[in-house]
Formats: sequence, C-alpha cells, structure tokens
Amino acid sequence: MQNAGQLSRRQILAAAGFIGLATVTGCGSGEDGGDSKDLSKKRNGAMKNYRAGQQFKAAEPLSFSMLHNNNPVYPMKDGWLFWKELTKRTGVTLKPVDVPLADYEKKRSVLIGAGDAPFLIPKTYHPSEVAFVSSGAILAVSEYVDLMPNFRDKVRKWKLEPELDSIRQSDGKYYLLPGLHEKAKSGYSLSFRTDVLDKHGLSLPTTWDEVYDVLKALKGEYPGKYPFSDRWSTNTPFPCGALFSYLGQAFGVKAGWTYDNISFDHKARKYVFTGARDSYRQMVEYLRKLVAEKLMDPESFSQTDDQAVQKLLAEKTYVMSANPQELVQNYRYNLQKQVKGAKIEMVPVPLGPAGPVVLGGSRLENGVMVSSKALKSDSFVAMMQFLDWLWYSDEGQKFCKWGVEGVTYTGSGGGYELKPGISLMGSDPDAPKDLQKDYGFFNGVFTYGGSWDLVSSSFSPDEEKFQDAMAQREQLPIDPAHPLQSFEQEQATLWDTPLKDTVIQNTLQFVLGKRPMSQWNAYLSELKSKNMQQLVDLHNKAYERFKKENG
Repeated sequence: MQNAGQLSRRQILAAAGFIGLATVTGCGSGEDGGDSKDLSKKRNGAMKNYRAGQQFKAAEPLSFSMLHNNNPVYPMKDGWLFWKELTKRTGVTLKPVDVPLADYEKKRSVLIGAGDAPFLIPKTYHPSEVAFVSSGAILAVSEYVDLMPNFRDKVRKWKLEPELDSIRQSDGKYYLLPGLHEKAKSGYSLSFRTDVLDKHGLSLPTTWDEVYDVLKALKGEYPGKYPFSDRWSTNTPFPCGALFSYLGQAFGVKAGWTYDNISFDHKARKYVFTGARDSYRQMVEYLRKLVAEKLMDPESFSQTDDQAVQKLLAEKTYVMSANPQELVQNYRYNLQKQVKGAKIEMVPVPLGPAGPVVLGGSRLENGVMVSSKALKSDSFVAMMQFLDWLWYSDEGQKFCKWGVEGVTYTGSGGGYELKPGISLMGSDPDAPKDLQKDYGFFNGVFTYGGSWDLVSSSFSPDEEKFQDAMAQREQLPIDPAHPLQSFEQEQATLWDTPLKDTVIQNTLQFVLGKRPMSQWNAYLSELKSKNMQQLVDLHNKAYERFKKENG
C-alpha cells in the first residue's frame, strides 16, 4: 500500500502519445547491445527458451545483489519464507543490501555515485533515474527488454506503449523498468459521516457543487463547527496534498502530490505552466469559497494528521480526506469505539468541470533500475530473465503478494484467503502471525503493479466499491514525450524549484484569503519574473524536437 509520504515522492509521469516511437522489443545497439550475438558470453545459468508464463529456473545456482528498502513497519529478516521459497523456485539467491526507508534515496545516490551499487535497484520512482543517466551508471534497460517476455507481454496486452514513451530520455531509451498496471488505481477521496447526513436528510454528494451544498447544510446545523477539516498537510511540500490531487483531477489539472510545473494543453497542443492555467485558478477559487464561508477548517493546511483525525473522532468535524485503508483501520474502527452508531463512508471522487475522468499516466508505478556493472556479468541474461519472472510474471507477482499456497494463503473461487492466524495490515488484529513482518510477503520492494484481479485481491469491501466506481471513468490523454537534454535539464532544475515554491506559497495565500483573488494577474507576473515562460519554451522545444526525430 502506498502511504502519503511515498506518494509525495512519486512525481507523476510526464507522458507520451507516440506509440510507434520505438518498439518495446528492444533493438540493441553498440558493442553491449541487446541482441543475442553480443550477449553470447553472458548466458551462464540462463534458460534457453524462456517465455512468458513459464516458471524461471536458473540452469545453475546464481546469486544477485539487490538494494533493499527496509520498511520499519515490517523490518527485514534473514529467515523470511520469501527468501527461502524464492531460491527454491528460481535457483537464485538474492543478496539484499539493506537500507532504512528514511535514507533510501540518499543512500542509493551515494552507492551509485561511488560505483558500489548492487546489480538490482528497485523501489525507484520516475524521474529519480534521470540523475544517473549521463554518468552511464545505470543501464538503458529498454535495450534489453527482448530478454523479458512477461514484461513485453503485459505492455502489449495492456497497451502501455504511450506510458513507456513518457519515461524515455532524449536518446529515445528508458532507464527504469516500471511497475505495470492493467488499470489506473485511484487512492484518495472525501469521506463523510453518513449517520450525521442521514440525521439531517442529506445525501452523499456526487459533484463538487453538491459537496458545497452538503457542507453548507452541515454548517447550518452546527454553526460553531467546521464541517470539513483535512489532513496530509505537514509531510509533503504541498499542504493538503491529497485533497489538491483529487480536487485537481475534477478540474482537469495536476495539483497537490501530482503537481508538476509543466503540463500539456491538449486543445492547444503545447506545454503550458500548470500553476498559471485557468483550470488551476478555478480549483483555487473553489477552495477559497469553502474557507471563506467557514465550511473548511483553515488549520487543514497546517495541522498534523493526528490533530485532524482527533477532530473527526471528537465530532468537531464530519468530513475528511481518506484512503480505503485509513477509512477502515483508523476512522471507522476508532469512531465506532467512541460514538455509538457512527458510520463513515468514502465517496468516489466528486465530479467537477472535467467530468468523469482520471488523470493519465498513472498506470506506471515505481520500478527497478539495473546497474551498468551487471552487463559485465557472465550471468546477465539469467538475471534479466529472473527480474522478468519475479516482478512481471503473473506467478511471480502472485508469489510476492500472497506467498505460498497452503502455507500463507488458500485459493478460493479465484480469490485469496489468508490462512487462519495470519494478518495483513490489521485484517485480523488478534492473529499471532503477520504476512509482511513474519513471512516477508506483500513487501513494497516487490509488490506493485499487475492485473486488476491481482491488485484488487487484497481490497476491503469499501475499497472494492470505490475502485469499481473509479474504474468506470475515462483516463485523460497522456502528455506527449518531451525529454530534455542534459544541459537543458540542468537549466530547467534551476528554474523549477523557485517557480514551484511560488505556486505553493501563493496557492495557500489565495485559499486562506491572505491574498485576494483579484491579485491573480499580479501572481502571474511574479511567475513570469521567475522564468516561467523560459521554462515552458524549453519544454516545448524538447517536445517539437522529439516529435520530429521520432514521430
């Protein structure tokens, strides 16, 4: 499960529309290219005719080093069944280089920079890999996907070529093997105290206009309270990052955790500055109205998660952002202990001017980088086959998530049921064993992406209902590729941060009424003085160049 902190690091993908741009099979180039002739001396332990859907088993015992992101919720253990069973099935022993979650990105950079990186470097969020491209420290993995039949099969079946094009660099190659999703998965929306709504004859809202009406009605009933107080404000640069992310979606603009200075205007067919768009202004105006009319708690943008949740539990507020896990394990569980008859439900993201849509580009997840050193290994081909099986085959993904049938779970009716006495993320608080802590399965280093059947197999009834509703929505077009060359990237980085800071600070000032909306044009002038237009021009130049070279 992705938590708020992880999502904030995940910068959502700039994406692409050139499906024919480069085949997913990998063409191979240079002396270490991806064709079999060049790899003839690197096939130790490899399977001769490895194909999609086949169990990978190394022809001889092998071991590969791998960076391991050690999550404090389930600290790594050498005795996990995961390691033992993986070796039994594949003939491969993984040698984890353990790094604490809090230091993962910093330590990864240090290891790669020093030339000490393990062969496999998972849990990498695009565009983190871009920093390592120019040094040649990581492999252009797109050149070797011909060794990965499961990966290619899923890309083809799920039509993921445009998403992969989105992470290509200016040389037309990509350097990260991302997690692949069959369907976009939504995470966050509003939750409402439905028992309170019922008491006052109010219905769950389906649009943002209806959200306003419900909040207004609640304010009438409880004039001394803020009906809506929110969380996820202090752990990311963007206050109320979750709220802005899904509210922005309703207005057709990337905001909050998904905010990126540059986004594509599909009508004008060019890149524009996100924080200056009309749709962004409309979103800000909507929130300004909620705060101005005391429908939303202004402390939403500064309080800790605990403070926000305590207000909900103390019935000082009745509406709050949620994800399905928090809804069930935190809000509902604790509310029902404290308030007799309390009920709370999460609604599908309310609709706004953009209609029933979800943002494009969200079918890729964090993924695996491969150290360039791995290419020198005489078992390189076997390593790529192993990587393909573990992270991209149906069987490998099922193993990573649920473990061993008959030991950790039983299959029933095409679904999965944990064996008695085993809990997953609080599913059975009294169970003596935990699937993550005691067995090493459902580990975020290995468990992401996959078919909708597999992804949804761990959903609670609440999440199933929510995801089914969101899955009916249309995915907005993916932004076309616009990779910057290294000198352009350096220049863009210098402009990006001050511009982003200006957007975040002013968004907050407008919403809280510390700056009147009548000063929007003055705010746009401030963005211009910080090189907004130059940044937009740089990305449009890259877009036109890439289109010309690859279109």
